[in-house]
Amino acid sequence: MLDGRSDPENLTELESRLITCRRCERLVEWRERVGREKRRAFQDEIYWAAPVPGFGDPTARILLLGLAPGAHGSNRTGRMFTGDASGDFLFPALHRAGLASRTRSRSRDDGLTLQGVFISAAARCAPPGNKPLPQELVNCAPWLAAELAFLPKLRVVLALGRIAHDAWLRLTREPVSSVNFRHGGEAQVGSLVLLDSYHVSRQNTNTGRLTTAMFDAVLERAKLLAGI
Repeated sequence: MLDGRSDPENLTELESRLITCRRCERLVEWRERVGREKRRAFQDEIYWAAPVPGFGDPTARILLLGLAPGAHGSNRTGRMFTGDASGDFLFPALHRAGLASRTRSRSRDDGLTLQGVFISAAARCAPPGNKPLPQELVNCAPWLAAELAFLPKLRVVLALGRIAHDAWLRLTREPVSSVNFRHGGEAQVGSLVLLDSYHVSRQNTNTGRLTTAMFDAVLERAKLLAGI
């Protein structure tokens, strides 16, 4: 049972239920306040300001698991990694790897499609300081679990950052201490391979902690493991 009701029948129904979630009071207050106050560059836009569903190819073999929506990125546009610096790094890489139809992601209806990849996140609401609380991650976990039921061909989970890595281990009931996070690390966790990368955040990409070449190599490894 999800949110006290019977299981959704498809991804569309799951998305319609997810976007109404108000379980985490702190996150609801923050996401909606950001949507009202806005950033100056987006003053004329209507913010999504709600939980952000996953998106991508329902026959995906790779699940790309992020941390949480950005306050003025996904929380504004309503699509994962869309409209911010993280997406500006991620989608060109996915396009180079043959996994995305275009290099830019600007809105939910811009025509971008993914091939072989589904993008989701450990937390679905933008958290203050990009730091969801442990209980908020616990509250969000059932939504990810529900998505997995509609992604039967998955072979690889590519975790972007330690929080996503740990969230996946908790979801699979593996002790967090059983697999250490490291960029490029991989481990068999249940029926899927868990592959790690530093997060594609501006903090990592602008400082050189994560370079284009480093991320391209991880994507190629994910494709090889997934049989793409």
